[in-house]
Amino acid sequence: MTQPALPSHRGARRLPPLLAGFAIIAAGLAVLLAGAFATSRYPFAFDRSIILGLRQWHGPVWLPKVAADITALGGGVVLTLVVLLVVGFLLAQRLWLTALAIAFASLTGGWAVDLIKGQVLRARPDLVPHLVDVSGYSFPSGHATSSAIVYLTLAALAGQVTPERTARRYLLVAAVLLVGAIGCSRVYLGVHWPSDVLAGWSFGTLWALGWWTATAQARMAIGGER
Repeated sequence: MTQPALPSHRGARRLPPLLAGFAIIAAGLAVLLAGAFATSRYPFAFDRSIILGLRQWHGPVWLPKVAADITALGGGVVLTLVVLLVVGFLLAQRLWLTALAIAFASLTGGWAVDLIKGQVLRARPDLVPHLVDVSGYSFPSGHATSSAIVYLTLAALAGQVTPERTARRYLLVAAVLLVGAIGCSRVYLGVHWPSDVLAGWSFGTLWALGWWTATAQARMAIGGER
């Protein structure tokens, strides 16, 4: 007599892809909270060493101006304009799910950053003069975190509706390089500890990955967007 097939325990233990996406987002929040706890109680020696080393190095005379221009690409006004323009383009292409996911991911990510900043209250570095005007608290770096949330999420979700592999790779590489440059500029300008930037990069990457996973599953569930 043939025995009925038993359900796979391996499959039973796996989260549905949609829930897996939000689990990754939750992991990003956990990483940010762990970083906040660590930096508030155990100062990192590399924070001081990197900031002092960069300022002693000086670099080319044009570098401060270039760093200030690059750091502006992670500011709130620029990121808001980028999101609005991309969402508008996606809506014109009738890619409703991708447009909604990008808008919601960017908005909620910004709220999370502001909430954590207001709870941690880490002071900005005062080891060297700041090369740009800043205000507010230091952890996590708002520019590094928000740029990772926006640019990486844009690249990840736009890649889902871009059929050409070369184009998808270009979007991802361009986003990673841009986010990396913005984060490094914050440290070079003396306005953030390196650990602020590292925490922001980690959180933004997990945030983008989580939304990529959740959006891909939602698209499959509704049978596409158009």
